Amino acid sequence: MEATAAKPPLHTLTFSSATVVNRVFAAVCSCAVLALLYQDALRALNSTTFLSFSLSLTFLFADLLLGFMWATGQCFRMRLVHRHVFPENLLKVTREEDFPAMDVFICTADPDKEPPMSVVNTALSVMAYDYPAEKLSVYVSDDGGSALTLFAFVEAAKFGSHWLPFCRRNNVVERCPEAYFRSNYPRSNETNQIKVMYESMKERVENVVDSGKVTDDCITNEQERQAFNKWTPGFTRQEHPTVVELRVSAVLTNAPIILTLDCDMYSNDPQTPYSMLCYLFDTTINPELGYVQFPQRFHGLNKGDIYASELRREFLINSAGLNGLAGPNHVGTGCFFSRRVFFGGPSSFVSPEIPELRPDHVVKKPIQAQSILAMAHHVADCKYEDQTNWGSKLGFRYGTLVEDFYTGYRLQCEGWRSVFCNPNRPAFLGDAPITLNDALNQIKRWSVGLLEVAFSKYSPVTFGVRAMGPIMGHCYTHYAFWPIPSIPLTIYAFLPQLALLNGVSIFPKVSDTWFFLYTFLFLGTYVRDCLDFILSGGTFQRWWNDQRMWMIRGVTSYLFGSIELLTNRLGIAKNGFNLTSKVLDGEQSKRYDQGTFEFGVESPMFVPLSTAAIVNLIAFFGGLVGVFRGGDFDGLFVQIFVAGFVVVNCWPIYEAMVLRTDKGRMPTKTTLISTFLAWALYTAASHTPHT
Repeated sequence: MEATAAKPPLHTLTFSSATVVNRVFAAVCSCAVLALLYQDALRALNSTTFLSFSLSLTFLFADLLLGFMWATGQCFRMRLVHRHVFPENLLKVTREEDFPAMDVFICTADPDKEPPMSVVNTALSVMAYDYPAEKLSVYVSDDGGSALTLFAFVEAAKFGSHWLPFCRRNNVVERCPEAYFRSNYPRSNETNQIKVMYESMKERVENVVDSGKVTDDCITNEQERQAFNKWTPGFTRQEHPTVVELRVSAVLTNAPIILTLDCDMYSNDPQTPYSMLCYLFDTTINPELGYVQFPQRFHGLNKGDIYASELRREFLINSAGLNGLAGPNHVGTGCFFSRRVFFGGPSSFVSPEIPELRPDHVVKKPIQAQSILAMAHHVADCKYEDQTNWGSKLGFRYGTLVEDFYTGYRLQCEGWRSVFCNPNRPAFLGDAPITLNDALNQIKRWSVGLLEVAFSKYSPVTFGVRAMGPIMGHCYTHYAFWPIPSIPLTIYAFLPQLALLNGVSIFPKVSDTWFFLYTFLFLGTYVRDCLDFILSGGTFQRWWNDQRMWMIRGVTSYLFGSIELLTNRLGIAKNGFNLTSKVLDGEQSKRYDQGTFEFGVESPMFVPLSTAAIVNLIAFFGGLVGVFRGGDFDGLFVQIFVAGFVVVNCWPIYEAMVLRTDKGRMPTKTTLISTFLAWALYTAASHTPHT
């Protein structure tokens, strides 16, 4: 009797030898952190004046927070694994007709900040997947209810009837039209014709967007006219024709697989679903596999990624670390979900209020059927979920500005696992902010949302640790308290420098044994962070800019996000969801490509940033002058080093305040206000009794 040939593997899992090194390093550094906290506490207890006691207590608090964030960050390194997929083996173990149906959700909200052509390109790129066409459905959810976005898709549908066959016929890899035509694509009569069609469509769409309305001469048939007639003069973003949501897809197609995408995150590989199916068809992990998350990757980043928009640590390093635990968190885009995860845990099904919304419901009628359309409009109503479990126990989870993070967190608390899939060719590519203000506002919005989760009844510190265990719980704790370093970073940005200007030593002397503890912690954590960054595929230049942006965020977006959450909780203000603009400005793009920081607008966040830069500059040179005049170099070295390190990182700020004359320079008003605040802080510190 012949033996049955073994099926080729769809994916492999190997454990990393770096895990042992990580655990040893974590143990050694933990001892050092505890020693530092002991030294801070001892210094506070031995204080002889109220000022020295206050300073010691302040730095103890700052170091406690930094130690807390460092400790929770080590959880990502406790069980490192390497996963690899073999999509080329997929058709050797299954048939294409056995592929599950898939619904793609693309979300947009504002045609002014999210250009409709960008949304169209994303939709066309996934419609062109190497996937059975009859099993693929693409939904666009327009929270802004814009007629401009609808017009763009009417035009895209016409172009798509030519673009999709062209891609499959020519085995095109870049299936996002915009990305394809800016690449070095092969020239031929056919590609030239397709490009003319694309440019013609793009021009029509952008003309309509520029005019702000869809006029009669843009409408070509009665069906289109009926659709656009729904946009009446009384139309607002709160009162608009029905938009598509999760429940709508259940009524229309109810595919067992759901892909969620941001409107600007286009597909960069037409065979990405094959990589996802390599995990889905693995029966050993399938029962508890809730979703497969691909990393957020970006096109158009400048060489140094000056705003650290890549977020390599959050989107790549930490997600890879979670791969050896229960899996990565959901990052809002590039995620393939099993529809079943939105209806309770693996062993605790939560039934929706009507059978048509169940994940196992089979849609037997065509989409155009009147009863199907009527049901779709009914469940899509914004008020439908009132008094139901939608948003709390069913579907995506609401109640925070980071509903993607919150949804993934709650799903994993319910027992679902996830997988991080990071192929060599990025599966998706999106846009990144090209101005500092946009980059900081994006982080501020996330900061508010993460802190909402941190201080909710589902806080990872309590609920998460109980539901997922201490390691996974503390990984989510690290994310939820992501903005908390704003407190210690703000303290270290001002207090040592103001003390230095007054000749007050607050750190151990170079000759003191405790000095070597500070040296070890600084060099150990920085070198380790740099190695992690570079070994994950980054560069030293990008790592340097990443650590600089971490400090900048500490006194800007992290700080303002924390303040905004506090004012929300006190009832002083309410959350507002501010989209990050994806509209590109020519001059800003040029400066960004050159690696020049873009200020240019009067942002409140630039005030503390500029103030810190000025204070550190004055403190650094003031400290050096004091040492040359016979000051205590041994006692003030650490403070001079801290101020000097900040000064080196603040060079783009000094350049924007003094040397530049372009439109991206620091606004004069901001510079003047910051200068006055720096003077006020110095004056206040100078009049504080030091003994």
